[in-house]
Amino acid sequence: MAYEDKNLTCKDCSKEFVWTAGEQEFYAQKGFSNPPSRCPDCRKQNKEKRTNRQRYDITCKNCGKKDQVPFQPRYPDNVLCAECFAASRQAEKPGADVGKPAEDEKPAEEEKAAEEEKPAEDEKPAE
Repeated sequence: MAYEDKNLTCKDCSKEFVWTAGEQEFYAQKGFSNPPSRCPDCRKQNKEKRTNRQRYDITCKNCGKKDQVPFQPRYPDNVLCAECFAASRQAEKPGADVGKPAEDEKPAEEEKAAEEEKPAEDEKPAE
């Protein structure tokens, strides 16, 4: 596919900028289907804002490690460090064995059925 330079308008500053054929090819290789909505200057400013965010000191509630987070915690005693947060997210992922009983555990329905089949302790089994 042959790409041609396109003139686009930045949604932040309303300045026109050129989306070059090379940039279009790069976007296509990466699988991006939409053109950029901001000019290179505004994209650069937004990136700087994200990287230069204020960070706040915390103590991890799991491991006690000192760390920093990019948000001001509402409850500073209830914050995880990056490692503990990543581990908790991994445990929550779909496909993990969350909610599955261990092999030696019986689900509640099986336990109820087993109890119903057992005679009461004060009853004598029929002989």
